[in-house]
Amino acid sequence: MEMQPGQMAYDRAITVFSPDGRLFQVEYAREAVRRGATTAGVVYDTGVVLIADRRIPNPKLAEAASLEKIHQIDENIACATAGLVADARVLVDYARLVAQVNHVTYAEPMTVELLVRRICDYKQQYTQFGGVRPFGTALLVGGYDDTGVHLFETEPSGSLTSFKAASTGGNKGPVMDLFEQKYRPGLDRDAAILLALEGLRAGLDEGGSLAQVEVCTVAPDQGMSRLSTDDIQKYVARLPGPSAPSKPGKS
Repeated sequence: MEMQPGQMAYDRAITVFSPDGRLFQVEYAREAVRRGATTAGVVYDTGVVLIADRRIPNPKLAEAASLEKIHQIDENIACATAGLVADARVLVDYARLVAQVNHVTYAEPMTVELLVRRICDYKQQYTQFGGVRPFGTALLVGGYDDTGVHLFETEPSGSLTSFKAASTGGNKGPVMDLFEQKYRPGLDRDAAILLALEGLRAGLDEGGSLAQVEVCTVAPDQGMSRLSTDDIQKYVARLPGPSAPSKPGKS
């Protein structure tokens, strides 16, 4: 982020607005998300697909299973994370606790929107008080409840938006462009997985591959289901050829 004259006076504390109404610490947290791995989600007729690029730092030595980007929150809700990994882990633990308290209190699963609002309320608190910093992570939360299938994006500021197909993290622009062109309501599970993989491929850096992506679906008939590496590669083999070279971006 380019430093502007006079900005230094306002960017050190989360509680200080700049004269034009900006909180620079929140904007820096958004930059942490933009430097994170790409994630995406697609709603289909009976569920939602979540996909994430793991970005394994040392493929020969690192255990891929230890680098989780997609997490189960409840039997009906999962999320994909982009940004600072440690911040994401704390938010996921908080979301799981909130969901379990709801189970104990009301003896039923939490609705997706209510859980997302609780996560965003928690995030927003860290933009309002001194001595803390915002969470440098964005969550794509997907799941189902009595009102249907939902996909939400949560930002470091605490704002939330519902989408039919969405992406966050690094290189989200090409992914969203592809979704805008190709998403159609009423997709089946296979078509949604293929669209999510095609979208993530559009956001890969030059020379990147789909060899280490993580994919899950969340649907009423099977709950959360993670695809095996072999199954993912079978879908990758069915992808149409790229219509244009992948656009390079931030790593």
